[in-house]
Amino acid sequence: MKNALVSKLDVVAIMVAVAVMVTGCKPKSESEPSKTAGVAERTGGALDRAAEKTADVAVSVAKMTAEVAVSVADKTVEVATNVADKAVDAAKATAATTKDVAGKVVEKTGRLLEKAGDSVEQAGTVMQK
Repeated sequence: MKNALVSKLDVVAIMVAVAVMVTGCKPKSESEPSKTAGVAERTGGALDRAAEKTADVAVSVAKMTAEVAVSVADKTVEVATNVADKAVDAAKATAATTKDVAGKVVEKTGRLLEKAGDSVEQAGTVMQK
């Protein structure tokens, strides 16, 4: 967009320079007022219009840039929220799995202690006889 704008301004500047070279700058006599605008006046008007259009384009570009920035910010918040939600879900799943595994470990340890207790009891019975 910037290159296109610079290119258009270059073309306008070249056209103005060629127009001035072709027509020349003739001094007007003071006794005879000009009824039509001179080349310099027309060129000045063209430059004024070009400057206005350039300003309008700059404002439009600034507005579009602001809109894009807001859109990117909104999308970033949305993605961050999704990532956070997935992290919470993963943490919950990990906690549930850890709880299940811990429960199984406690249960197995209990069975092993019970078997060890039975073995100690049997050993005590054998020693008493």
